[in-house]
Amino acid sequence: MDSEQHQRYQTSMVSTYCPETSFLDSIVMSDGTEQSQGSDILTRLHSGEVFIVNSRRRNGLLLFKRYHAEFAGPGAAVGGDYDCDCQRALPIGNLSLLIPESNEERQKAYLIRRQWIRLIKQITENPLPGQRVQKILDQFEQYFPPEIVALLPDVAFALLVGVLPQTVGIVRRLGSDMNSKFNY
Repeated sequence: MDSEQHQRYQTSMVSTYCPETSFLDSIVMSDGTEQSQGSDILTRLHSGEVFIVNSRRRNGLLLFKRYHAEFAGPGAAVGGDYDCDCQRALPIGNLSLLIPESNEERQKAYLIRRQWIRLIKQITENPLPGQRVQKILDQFEQYFPPEIVALLPDVAFALLVGVLPQTVGIVRRLGSDMNSKFNY
């Protein structure tokens, strides 16, 4: 009987700790506004057509999948079969999506998308969550103005590098001093 209670307790812990990713239904920006224009982009992504994030602008697209997020920066391909599982899209900067004019242009865009994925993968290989967050924030601030990065929600960065949103909030508040205060 004791083991039955223990098993029920574990089941309830798992269901409480790992809820569905319903928070993607409404992404709230750091300034308190709710992101709504992503639904139009999501419709375009689910159309099956392939687009390229304009490489002549400082723009990009955060693509929220079921358990993680991906970033498609300038020059990257989005849409088609590759993003059919995308649940939410968050444009960064003045997003401009182009239609590839040739197969070569499409292939190049897929290679660039792979490079963006590899960059995020390199960041996530760091075993320390605080350092992963700091590195992704630094990378985004290299591509976008700090005021744009500051508006992006903690959950977006958390899903990019595999940490809790609370960790992103702590790193944002404490900055690079976090690693000296916390040893985890």
